[in-house]
Amino acid sequence: MLSRELLKDILTYDGYEILEAEDGETAVEKTRLHKPGLVFMDIQMPVMDGYAAIRNLRSDPVTKEIPIVVVTSFAMKGDRDKALAAGADEYISKPFDTRYIRKIAADAVRGGRKNFSHG
Repeated sequence: MLSRELLKDILTYDGYEILEAEDGETAVEKTRLHKPGLVFMDIQMPVMDGYAAIRNLRSDPVTKEIPIVVVTSFAMKGDRDKALAAGADEYISKPFDTRYIRKIAADAVRGGRKNFSHG
């Protein structure tokens, strides 16, 4: 929760419009409806975990090209690979570097998924 609030504060300050979701299913629904330029996704969420939400977004023609960045406290060996295999474009462990979050947002605005090494 605290990380989501920090992300929101940083990106709002930088002029981005923010949509939030309390769970993975709502995140998928809001992404389909609003087609944002970038999605920051946690792995550990109620209703639908981040892996399932990412796979769901990647399988939908409407959302498959939206960059997805995992921001999570999961930092065990293999977690990054699992997120990237699900379709994430980047994986960031908490605590995160706010400058890197800003860079990712700017990269997504400039060129979507093609600006990510894993997209």
